Amino acid sequence: MSAHGFEAQAPQAPALPSHRGAATLALFLNRINHLLLVISMAGMIVTALVLSYSVVMRYFFKVATDWQDEAAVFMLVGATFFCAAYVQSFRGHIGIEALAGLLSPRVNRVRLILVDLLSFLFCAFFSWKSWTLFHEALVEGQTTSSTLAPPLWIPYSLMAFGMTLLAVQILVQLFGRLTEKE
Repeated sequence: MSAHGFEAQAPQAPALPSHRGAATLALFLNRINHLLLVISMAGMIVTALVLSYSVVMRYFFKVATDWQDEAAVFMLVGATFFCAAYVQSFRGHIGIEALAGLLSPRVNRVRLILVDLLSFLFCAFFSWKSWTLFHEALVEGQTTSSTLAPPLWIPYSLMAFGMTLLAVQILVQLFGRLTEKE
């Protein structure tokens, strides 16, 4: 960590746990995360193109486009949730490190385990609720209230899959932290 609170150079790959099984699962997750990162980047580009198209069509040609908002929101939901596990693999989510320098290494280790455990429990619950939303939307045929009326199972499935992947990522990191040597 630099003195300014940010890395001068991004790490090339996430740290792997020392436990062989956890490291194997972490490598598998890294491949999935990289694939989803590429898909999300493409989705962001498509979103920018769709919104630009909409602005041009409305401003210059006075043509209403009622589908672009939902298409953009669906792609942004996918990109956000698909990239959550990738960010977590680098431990890039918001963390409070002010305590790390004040605590002893042993107490800090317990703090980090507790944070990982609570984060996993929250993400597992969020994932479970997302899958129930997906199931309800799919079974009941729920759609948005717009004229296009795309099915709601699409964003719910993106959210559920992304949160499940994030929960698994945190679980692997928690297991790696629990099995690491002091």
